[in-house]
Order: sequence, then C-alpha cells, then structure tokens
Amino acid sequence: MNFQFILFTVSALASQTLGLDNGLARTPPMGWLSWERFRCRTDCKMYPNSCINEKLYMDMADRLSEDGYLRAGYKYVNIDDCWATLQRDPKTLRLVPDPVRFPSGLKKLADYVHSKGLKLGIYGDMGTKTCGGYPGSKFTMELDAQTFAEWGIDSFKMDGCYSTTKDFSVAYPIMEFFLNKTGRPILFSCSWPAYMQSSDPDYKLIAKHCNIWRNYNDITDSWDSVKTIIKYYGDDKYNFSAVAGPGNFNDPDMIIVGNTGLSYQQWQVQMAMWAMMAAPLFLSEDLRTITPEARTLIQNPGVIAINQDRLGIMGKRVWQSGNIEAWIRPVTPVGSYAVAVLNLNDGGAQSGFNMTLVTLGVKGQDAYNLSEVFSGKALGKYTVSTNFPIFIDTNSVLLLKYTKLDRILKW
Repeated sequence: MNFQFILFTVSALASQTLGLDNGLARTPPMGWLSWERFRCRTDCKMYPNSCINEKLYMDMADRLSEDGYLRAGYKYVNIDDCWATLQRDPKTLRLVPDPVRFPSGLKKLADYVHSKGLKLGIYGDMGTKTCGGYPGSKFTMELDAQTFAEWGIDSFKMDGCYSTTKDFSVAYPIMEFFLNKTGRPILFSCSWPAYMQSSDPDYKLIAKHCNIWRNYNDITDSWDSVKTIIKYYGDDKYNFSAVAGPGNFNDPDMIIVGNTGLSYQQWQVQMAMWAMMAAPLFLSEDLRTITPEARTLIQNPGVIAINQDRLGIMGKRVWQSGNIEAWIRPVTPVGSYAVAVLNLNDGGAQSGFNMTLVTLGVKGQDAYNLSEVFSGKALGKYTVSTNFPIFIDTNSVLLLKYTKLDRILKW
C-alpha cells in the first residue's frame, strides 16, 4: 500500500481530534533509559551483565524501587533500541522481542516492572528500520500501537531513522493518534525536531502531538557534550522554550551522572541545568554499581523540586559575560525564581562578582528568602535590587532559589 495514501487517510482522521490528550507528563517524566550506558550490546555470552536483555531491565527496576529513586520520583524503566528480532512475525507482522534475550516476553517484563510500582517504556522508529537496523513502524503504526498497549507499555519513544523529514509532520501525529486510540495512557516521546535542526521545526505542531521531544544531538559521556547541549538550549534558536509546559517538554537527553566522563562539579552542572530546562530526567548509568555520592546527587530533593515544578516553565539564559552565564526560571510559589549561575571556563581561578534579580530581568519591589539548592542552606532575605556576591569555580554551577515572601497564593 502506498505510504503517502496512508499518511493522507490517517492524518484526516487525526485532524478530527484535539491532538495529544493523554493526561501524561504534567511535569517532566523521570526514570532510567538504557542507551547511553549500554547502547546496542547484544552479546549476552560475553557481556551477561551489560547486554540488552530482560535481566538488565529487571535489575534496574529493582534498583529504582529499592534504592530510593522511585521515592524521589523516578518511575520509568525505558528500553531503547535492539530489543527485537531482526524480522517481524511472518504471519501476524507483529514486532517480536528477541527470544534469547527476552525469553519471558515483554508482557511479563511489563508486569514485573509494574509490580515494583514503576512504568515500562519501549523504543521504535517511524521509518522502515530503527537506527540499529531493527524493524521500524512505517507501515505498521496501528498494529504496533496495539501491540504495545497489549504488552502493558507505558511510554513509546519513536525515532526518525530510515525515513525522510518531509513525512515527520504527518507520521508523528499518526502514531500519536493510534496510541491514543488504544485507550491506554502511553507517554509519547518524539525525535521529530532532532532531525530538523537547520530547518525551523514547527514546535507548536510538535507540542500538539508529543509529550516530550528530542531536539538536538545524542548526549555522550563527556563534558564537551554537556556544554554543547547547554549552549543549544541557551541559544533557543527556534524559541522552543515557548512551547514547554505541563504535558509537553523539550528533552536535552539523558542524565549521565554516575558514569566516568565528568567530574563531580560537572555532574552538578548537568543536574542543575536539566532542572532549569524543565527537562525529562532519564538516568543512563549502571544503578547496580553507582557510587553513593552520585546516587545522592541524582536524588537531591531541592534539584528535583525545581525540575518538577508544576508551572512547567522552561528556564532561559538571560545574562552572559564571557564564559560565565546566568539562567532564570519562574517557579512556585508564584512570583518565585530558580537561578543558575554557570562558570564554563576550562581553567583559571574562582570568579567573583555581584548579581541582583534586576540584572536578570526581574522587576518590582518583592522580597525573597534566598537559599542554595544543593545544600538547602538559607542565605538570607533579599529584594530584587539587593546585591548577592557570587564566587564560582571553573566548570561549576551555583543553583539558587528566590522564594517570594508575604505571598497570597491564588490559583
């Protein structure tokens, strides 16, 4: 059957709905995702503890449930590429989990994850193949959506390999339509704008059909990668910050805290900035061997509270001086702000200067309690024009919260 005909027919159906309406991602989703740490490793004989198989995801579900992550808000266990057989079932055309690596099947894996109070996510592609060469969903979107729902899947990430960007504006809404049609709430993660970085993606349309979306390159376990992503989000070239909000969030990719590529201070930078950007917090490290200091940082309640703030407003970079910059994000209680000051210099001594909220664009006569977020330390009372002395080392972040005083909450 002609793909363009399918697109035309289903897009006509989809246009009769109101777009994404699954009630999910009212705050950025939190969980664990296998890709950055475990990639597409399928040799379970040589790598029994780090290959893509059901044991890996069951182990991570155990750790999320038992080591404080679920209590902190991390709920999703996300399978990425390379979980399926290289061919669909010849009779039913359904996707088939690799029988050697997933002998129990994905329904039983989902049941196991759910028994831990968690949710299970899965990966696919809108093209003929996934990026790893496994079957894509180009001609089987309805069937795949039904299959995921029958398995008990709670999140679906749809990549954009082996396809063309001219199909994106129809194919992603088609899949959203079929996911909603199943009647099962399935969070929809799109790679739509990630393939369109030079062509002004239609972010309003993307936000209409996707809960979260990747819009830049894959993260790697390196400081350069983290800095490049922060810069892309700070530049906000296509004003994608404007469409972020409850139900719809920009996704700068996985949290790599706990791996080997960053220093502790750089781990803090990533956690702080992903909180400021209202980003999904999908961990990608081995939770079985993670250090206590990394686990404590990942579960920091002050950072998570900023990330999960119910206003859902993405923070913005509002001030720069060389490689030092400041971001601000409105948070609750209404009239309050989270502020991140970054020193992205690669060398040199600690930098010092004074900063006020006026410098960051805040007006009025309000007074605030100021606190440092990582430690929770109270720093005193400030107005918008009160200088706060900043001392910050290279490759480091200072994360602050200005909580408005004498407030009357009106919702």
